[in-house]
Amino acid sequence: MSTTSTALALPVLDLSKLDDPAGAEEFVGELRAATADYGFFYLVGHGIPIGLQREIIQVARRFFELPQQHKEQIDKINSPHYRGYSRLGGEYTRGEVDWREQIDIGAERAPLTGDAAAADWATLVGPNQWPDALPEFRTLLEEWSGALEGVAWRLLRAWLRSLGQREDLLDSAFTPANPLIKVVRYPAQSGEQSDQGVGAHKDGGVLTLLYVEPGKSGLEVEKDGEWVAAPPIDGALIVNIGEMFEVATDGYLKATNHRVVSHPGEGDRISVPYFFNPNFDATFPHWDLPAEYAARASGVSTDPLNPIHATYGHNVIKSRVRSHPDVAERHHPELIGKYNT
Repeated sequence: MSTTSTALALPVLDLSKLDDPAGAEEFVGELRAATADYGFFYLVGHGIPIGLQREIIQVARRFFELPQQHKEQIDKINSPHYRGYSRLGGEYTRGEVDWREQIDIGAERAPLTGDAAAADWATLVGPNQWPDALPEFRTLLEEWSGALEGVAWRLLRAWLRSLGQREDLLDSAFTPANPLIKVVRYPAQSGEQSDQGVGAHKDGGVLTLLYVEPGKSGLEVEKDGEWVAAPPIDGALIVNIGEMFEVATDGYLKATNHRVVSHPGEGDRISVPYFFNPNFDATFPHWDLPAEYAARASGVSTDPLNPIHATYGHNVIKSRVRSHPDVAERHHPELIGKYNT
């Protein structure tokens, strides 16, 4: 696949249009078209305060500036739930090293026990690891998560409406939701390490809300067989759908391949993706779409090396085992052969 330096002209959608009936109808149509044609779009008018946007980048930088031993006190290797810090080069996409460091924060819950813990994905439920040296990190991340969950719910219901479904169709699947936040630092490219910040992939869940440090680039989206740049717009979120939406619409909506590439001379960058996902035991059957949309449904993409499971939790545990084999080896070695082939 070739690479181009041309920036992708992603659609820009204004969520505040949902605040009045006329604007809501226009937004719903724009949302469906943007997702069917691109799988990605910029979102403005989302109501996330500028001050909170600045604070989330600032606290992320303070975390990554901590001495390495402080960060490694919450190393992901200590968590059977795949939560915590991953050092540079500590995560993989399709077997290749991702050149980034990050911390994963999920829903704060007690581990499952008894019969509830029988499923492979049950280990994903549990507490986070928080940095003792930076107590404000938890406060701001929980505020950020709450703000983005509100945005995600509005988008989810608008999507369902745009596809001719009941707006409350997925309420039970998302009660409770299973959000995941990754706070990521991509280091400056020295030319001596791989330029793969994160390798080409599709998100396995429902929807992603990405906030990128203003003025920093690196995200590339696959469009018509080429990799094209998708630079951030100040104050905007970058939104994309995951594979569960592709399954539910039988391929009318497509999860889009994307990656992050670090270029020499551009410095490091902070990125904060928020993944809004359902219960781990949720399944997404095919929806009955209006005839004009169903006629454009081309079926779910197939990849023998990355099959899509009907139950959301199986997709997540597959991804975690492959991305963090060291964690799986320590805590769940029985899953390695099952999901790593």
